[in-house]
Amino acid sequence: MTATLRPATNDDLMVVGALHQQSRVAAYSSFLPPTALAEPTEAAMGGYWIERWAWERDDHRMTVAERDGRLVGFSYLGPDDEGDPGTGLLNAIHLDPTERGRGTGRQLMIDALEAMRSRGWSRAVLWVLRDNARARAFYERGGWTATGQIRDERIGPVAVPQLRYARPLRGSPDVTTRPGPSRPRS
Repeated sequence: MTATLRPATNDDLMVVGALHQQSRVAAYSSFLPPTALAEPTEAAMGGYWIERWAWERDDHRMTVAERDGRLVGFSYLGPDDEGDPGTGLLNAIHLDPTERGRGTGRQLMIDALEAMRSRGWSRAVLWVLRDNARARAFYERGGWTATGQIRDERIGPVAVPQLRYARPLRGSPDVTTRPGPSRPRS
């Protein structure tokens, strides 16, 4: 059974924050120390999403995935952070750790790519932690390619390298044709 996707509402944001923190801990604990993942708390992450959504809701889109009435994942997209008007940025795909391998991440990616196409963008980009091999493989199966750009993000007290990935949105194979199980993004 597939998850159900729908637009997020304000009422979802605290749950999104808790899920985001749980996803980060599960995805990053193999390569980041516990001190890096101790903060923010689930409640603080919910507060982050409430504030961020208040500022970005006009030009960003959050989609939540539900299974059996429970929120199990989300995606977040908006304009490119480097200002290219023809490019959309997939800011996040996060899943409840128990949802890995069930196809929900793939559903969220397909939905996000279609939303970017419908906004008229011809290219999609994202940032993924360099050491998150599982997420990188997920995106590569979805037709994304590393661009060679690198930046550091702070997670707690640790500077963590991120890699930029891109994929065309027009004239390219759709992610639905790619084989392989779904993996969560971080």
